[in-house]
Amino acid sequence: MATAADPVEIRQWLADLVAETLRPETLDLVVHRLDAAIIARVPELVDRDMRRDLEASTRAHALAVLSNLTRDGHDYPVPEQAHAFARTIARRGHDLRLLLRVYHLGQEAVHEYMTEVLDHRRLPPEVERTALMWLFDRSIRWISTSVEALTDTYMEERERGLRAALNQRAEIVRALLAGEEVDPDYASARLGYRLGQRHLACVLWLDDSATGAGSGDSEALGLLDRTAARLAASLGGSVLTIPSGARAVWAWIGLESDAEPDRLSVRAPVRIAVGTIDAQIAGFRESHREAVAARQVAERAVGDPGRVVRYPEVEVAYLAGADEAAMRALIARELGPLAGPDGNSARLRETLHAYLRCHRSPDAAAKKLGVHKNTVRYRIQRSEQLLGHPIEQRSLRLEIALDCVAVYGVTAS
Repeated sequence: MATAADPVEIRQWLADLVAETLRPETLDLVVHRLDAAIIARVPELVDRDMRRDLEASTRAHALAVLSNLTRDGHDYPVPEQAHAFARTIARRGHDLRLLLRVYHLGQEAVHEYMTEVLDHRRLPPEVERTALMWLFDRSIRWISTSVEALTDTYMEERERGLRAALNQRAEIVRALLAGEEVDPDYASARLGYRLGQRHLACVLWLDDSATGAGSGDSEALGLLDRTAARLAASLGGSVLTIPSGARAVWAWIGLESDAEPDRLSVRAPVRIAVGTIDAQIAGFRESHREAVAARQVAERAVGDPGRVVRYPEVEVAYLAGADEAAMRALIARELGPLAGPDGNSARLRETLHAYLRCHRSPDAAAKKLGVHKNTVRYRIQRSEQLLGHPIEQRSLRLEIALDCVAVYGVTAS
């Protein structure tokens, strides 16, 4: 039967170990060994400043742990140098996983060092076993306390940095949109987005009834940011996003070509309004104005305008809709009997609208509507009868009125 270790003997041995390890030359060797073991497996720490902060943290931890090693209490205060190291990792933009990996590897290195120390001392088996359990227990408590406290420090610094960067980006964007004098090179560097290129501005937002994007602002904005990044990647461009509300963002996609993308698609609950492609700072501003206008049309629209609303397709409705009374008078005057709420009037309006948009081609309009071209011809004739004049006589005003009805409906909301 194994003999129990003498507690007094264990404490004396630990006290001797602490005294010896705290000698400056020994402590230097221990700190260097632990840091080398960590850096060998975490290449992000090779940087001189990162190594310096790691060394200060390791030394402070060693002093704190050794000072409490022979005490019965389980409090292991986390030194300020360790908090400083956690903040450095956050400021450098590294993931929290890097901080956790540093402490995981540090614990491994400490266990390896303690095992070697015990092997060299050649202690009686019962003393060695008890001492090893004591040291392992203290190291686990130290790691647990440190990781919990430093995770909070990392997250606080990360949030502070993100807020500061976001505030600076938002201020630069505000100045650009306000037409203030801004140095384009400086602004591009601070935004991480080149202002001298072509821009496709977008406004992305979530359906009012959306609940699947998460319950918090960060989840909603994260979904919108990812959607903007996916669209930019599909177009081969860069992207800049700025939150414009709890569930909406402004985005700019930087493009090399001025060709309008054939197709943009987003999935529910995301919606997007898009301006036209334009260049330089003036284009950055103008494309955004158009995207904001397209969103206004989408949110006033009767029925579902679709998940993607392009400004060129709703420009007339936007301009005409600025004065509700004047727009309703235009609709009544130009459409007359075709402005009725019944299904037959709606079919005639839809056909006439397609016909005018397809450059008066019955074949193209029929293809767009999914009907026979003779059906299109019949409905056009019927429309002219109800209007009391040929379509060509007032085709421009007719198309404007039909554009407005297609978006806003035939009656005031």
